This record gives sequence, C-alpha cells and structure tokens, in this order.
Amino acid sequence: MHLLVYGTGRLGATVIAAASAAGWPVPEAIGRPVDGGREPAPRADVVLDASRGDAVVPNLEHALRAGNRSFVLATTGWDADVAVVRARLLDADAAAVVAPNLSLGAALFLRLAEAAAGWYAAAGGFEPSVVEWHRRGKADRPSGTARAIARRIAAADGRWSTGDGDPDDRPPLEVVGIRAGAAPGTHLVTFDGTGETVELRLTARDRSAYADGALSAARWLRAAPRAAGLHPFDAVVDDLLAAPRVAVPA
Repeated sequence: MHLLVYGTGRLGATVIAAASAAGWPVPEAIGRPVDGGREPAPRADVVLDASRGDAVVPNLEHALRAGNRSFVLATTGWDADVAVVRARLLDADAAAVVAPNLSLGAALFLRLAEAAAGWYAAAGGFEPSVVEWHRRGKADRPSGTARAIARRIAAADGRWSTGDGDPDDRPPLEVVGIRAGAAPGTHLVTFDGTGETVELRLTARDRSAYADGALSAARWLRAAPRAAGLHPFDAVVDDLLAAPRVAVPA
C-alpha cells in the first residue's frame, strides 16, 4: 500500500518507519510549504496527516486536488475545523478515519474509562478527574485524548460537563495538562472517594502504538468501500476485535 504522509516530525517519521518495516513502499512525505507554495501532491492509496492542527484543512485541500480520496487524520488541535473538514470530504466523496489517539490501547482505554465512570457514578461518593502529561513541545492542552476521555466520562456520569462549552450548568470535569520533559504521553483517570482512590493509567513508551494504529486505519479504508465523511477510529477497532484471535505460543 502506498502512503502519502503530511508531517515530517516524530509521529510522521515513526509511521514511515513502520510502513517500511511492514513491507509497504517507502511512503512519500510532505513537510511545511516553502514560501507559501507547494508542488502538486502525488496520488496515494491513503493519505496520513501527522502534521499540526492548523495545517489539517490546507493539507486536505492539497491532497484532494491531486485526486486522493482516503485519509487518516492523526493529528489533534483542529476541533474548530471539524465542520469544514467533513464538508470537504463529503463534497469530494472522500473518507477519513479520525481519532485523537490512533493506538489500540488508547481506544480500549477510552471504553474502559467510560464504563468505569458509569460504575462509580452509580456507586456514589466518587469524583472523576483526568491528568495528562506530554513532552514540553506539544502544542495543544489538554491533549485530544484527554478531551475524548472527558467526553466519555461526562456521557456516563451526568454530574459533569466536559468544559468544552456544554450549554448547561453542570460543573466542568477537572482536566489537567502537564507539559514537561520528553514523555510521548501519559493519561491518568482518577475516581476519588472519601476513603479510597481508584486510578486508571495509560502510558505510551514510544510512538510505535500510534503508528501501528495508523497502518490499521489505512488497511481498514482500503479493505472495503467506505462512505464519504469522517469515520471514528472505533470502527477500525471494532473490526480488529472481531477478527479471529491468533494463538500465542506458551
């Protein structure tokens, strides 16, 4: 499968290495425009955006003009442009998989946090919170994954809003972001009660899990015709979970 990668930073480089290790043709990479201009984009089976939130729309337009129609949007910080991106995909009959975090472990962690929030809300006496810690250079705060966790918790525990402009009087869920060092990402969900605290922790040791998820999303897009518009990574995860399990030797 031929990938075109927008973004030559840490994530983009990791995806390129993972695709090459999987035996795919070496992906082409496109960095930031030089002097505001770009050569036309090449055609690819799937386009992966691993750049910056403010570059998602121009990168999408650039790739669509070249006839590309399958996308994996692996960056965060473009929430304000979701409607624009969806409209352009629909207009072009193009499909994109999108997630704030493309690792399988993170996708399952979101489901676990949502289920746990419902349990502790029903039990009473427990207050949820989210802390995320990323490298100093990460631009968005809180992270896209932390915001997704907050939305899941608020959906399961009606006492809280996400703090993202919910039109009600519920108090916002406490979500704290730390920017220090070089850590690729840690997310901690806490349910704090009077006499005990329960913690769920997701820690990324490197970016290989994100790259594996990006390749899984690319395979999913090419496995069957996909409807135009945005598709959550959960759709990819559901197919992965439904696949026959491979026995692990003892």
